[in-house]
Amino acid sequence: MYSKLQYISQGESATEQLNNIQQALDAGCDWIQLRFKHAKENELLDAAEKVKLLCKKQGATFIINDNVQLAKQIDADGVHLGLSDESPIVARNILGNKIIGGTANTFQDVLKRIEEKCDYLGLGPFRFTSTKEKLSPILGTEGYSKIISESKNKNIFIPIYAIGGIVLEDLPELMNTGIYGIAVSGIITNHSDKKLLIGQLNHQLHANT
Repeated sequence: MYSKLQYISQGESATEQLNNIQQALDAGCDWIQLRFKHAKENELLDAAEKVKLLCKKQGATFIINDNVQLAKQIDADGVHLGLSDESPIVARNILGNKIIGGTANTFQDVLKRIEEKCDYLGLGPFRFTSTKEKLSPILGTEGYSKIISESKNKNIFIPIYAIGGIVLEDLPELMNTGIYGIAVSGIITNHSDKKLLIGQLNHQLHANT
C-alpha cells in the first residue's frame, strides 16, 4: 500500500535538503523522494545515505529522483524517472523488485509507462509551479479527469499521483477525478506548521477511502 502523500525534497544545499526532509518526516510524511538536482556526485551520495537513515528511523519509504545507479548503490526503496531519464525497463533490470515510478503528462505517456512496468505514475503538472524547469503542458482538473477516464476504459488501474503547484484547497475536486494521491514539495517546505498541514492533507486524501 503506497502512501497517498509524497514529499519531493527541496533545498539548494545538502543542509537545506536534510533539514526540510527531517521536518517533513517529523510532521508525519512517510514517503520521501530525494530531488537534489544540482548536487555534485559525492554531495548527492552523502545526502542520500543520510536521508536513507532518517527514513529508516521513521519507517518512511525512500525514493531517489532520476538516479538509478545511486538507488542501487545505497539500496533505496526505489527510483522516480522523468520522461527524459533512463528507461524504467533498464531500471527494472538494475533494481529488481524495487519501486519504480514514472512521470507522465498525457494518456500516451500513461500507456508508455504501463508498457515499461512502472509501479506508480506522477501525472502533471496540475498548474504552473516554479519548482520544475521546462514544465510540460498544464493539465488542470479536467486533464486528470480525462486521462484517468481513458485509463479506466483501457482497464488501467495504476496508482496515479497529481503533481505541480497543488494546495490544500485543490484536494476535494482533485480526488474526485480518481487520482490515487498527490506529490508535493513547496506547500510542505514553506509551511510554518507542517504537522497541521500534513494532517489536513492526509484527512482530505483519505476522506473517501
